[in-house]
Amino acid sequence: MIIKKSPEEIEIMREGGKILAEIIRKISQAVKPGIPTKDLDKLARELFRFYKVRPAFLNYNGFPASVCISLNDEVVHGVPSNRILKEGDVLSLDVGIAHKGFFADSAVTMPVLGGLTCDQWAKNNPKLNKLIETTKTALNAGIKQAKIGNCLGKISNTIQNIAERERFGVIREMVGHGIGRQLHEEPQIPNYGSPNDGPILEEGMVLAIEPMISVGDWHLVQDGLAYKTKDGSYAAHFEHTVAITKKGPEVLTK
Repeated sequence: MIIKKSPEEIEIMREGGKILAEIIRKISQAVKPGIPTKDLDKLARELFRFYKVRPAFLNYNGFPASVCISLNDEVVHGVPSNRILKEGDVLSLDVGIAHKGFFADSAVTMPVLGGLTCDQWAKNNPKLNKLIETTKTALNAGIKQAKIGNCLGKISNTIQNIAERERFGVIREMVGHGIGRQLHEEPQIPNYGSPNDGPILEEGMVLAIEPMISVGDWHLVQDGLAYKTKDGSYAAHFEHTVAITKKGPEVLTK
């Protein structure tokens, strides 16, 4: 069953979403070569305490850290560790929080920059830059389809078309989801499929839309808790928590 939220509940989720966006911004600013990924998790824990929110992922299905940090061919669920960030790594940061009884979930992907500017890195790594930009574009386009009266499949199909137009692989084994008092609620939101699939979207639904796209094949293998591309190709992951309102989709995690 899809649980719709009241305007008052969406306001609480809006508060949490703004906090989450600020946390992700601050963690992203700390990304640099030479630091272990566990340092980013430590920073996240400090930020959670400062903002008085609870990490959504800690101990969730046995996950031992507060945030998911996935590198290069890892798609999702990378565990922070002593692994040292290197210039040129592609890092995906997936963060969830609980605020006043409601969850928010968001993810970003970025290059690990050393002495290079973003523009210089993009020029030196055109394929990876296109991967990141395409995934971001797919998310934004999918969000535009999150409006009253559309089938859920409009979101999925839009994301798939944008990714495959650039000849990238759309991860099929991981999906977006509803979100609210639980981190994962109905409905599941694949990043592929027919525009006519799924339930009709209604006011009050809140969705975590999260395209995951790879340079190569979409099949995954599990490595510990992390899921990686089977062919070793790099991947990108972007996510926002989005409310469906009378005025259209509202991104709560910004």
